[in-house]
Amino acid sequence: MKVHIFQHVSFEGPGSIDLWLHARQAHVTTTRFYEHDALPALNDVDLLIIMGGPMSVNDEAALPWLRDEKRFIAEAIAARKAVLGTCLGAQLIASALGARVYPGLQKEIGWFDIVARPPSAGGGNEKTLFQLPETTRAFHWHGETFTLPDGATRLAGSAACALQAFQYGSRVIGLQCHLETTPADAEALLTHCREELATAQGSAYVQTPEEIRAEPVETYRQMAALLTSLLDFITRP
Repeated sequence: MKVHIFQHVSFEGPGSIDLWLHARQAHVTTTRFYEHDALPALNDVDLLIIMGGPMSVNDEAALPWLRDEKRFIAEAIAARKAVLGTCLGAQLIASALGARVYPGLQKEIGWFDIVARPPSAGGGNEKTLFQLPETTRAFHWHGETFTLPDGATRLAGSAACALQAFQYGSRVIGLQCHLETTPADAEALLTHCREELATAQGSAYVQTPEEIRAEPVETYRQMAALLTSLLDFITRP
């Protein structure tokens, strides 16, 4: 399997996705936009993984490479490639599909549950939709949200953000939350984005560094296991 990763900043990498890639002996290449790497050839990609980052999908004037990235994502989806986006990555998928990305009512930073949409909520053939657990403890670090792309199905939401996960077709999933986070990843965000965390304190949906660090290791293991199931789902034959 040929896997390509879009990485926007040095401190938001694939995290626990690396375990899945190693177990499947995937051939992995990466475009590091912060190092001005080139985009791959679409034929060289079976699975596209789009990571997070502190920028907005709307920052095209300051970061013109966002236009090329969104164009590539749209082409990958049209070519029926498997695509997974987390946080900014999910917003980029949504934008590439024509949805609007905009500031949310509040930031969501720390550990909060996401809740799967009710089975009766409709929006597609249930057999082709990824089934999330009823509730999942997940890591979050975002201030923007987006509208559901036309033709997509909402898979989950949270108290702070109605659209936490969506699926488009049978091989494209966007996750607003960070299921890939490891303890080292959480610490990296606390280090590199501490100013954002400080300015957002006081919100019911923003935890302190101490609260973030106190999450048990078992939560990280459960997220990694769920992400393994999700990746297996979108890359199934």
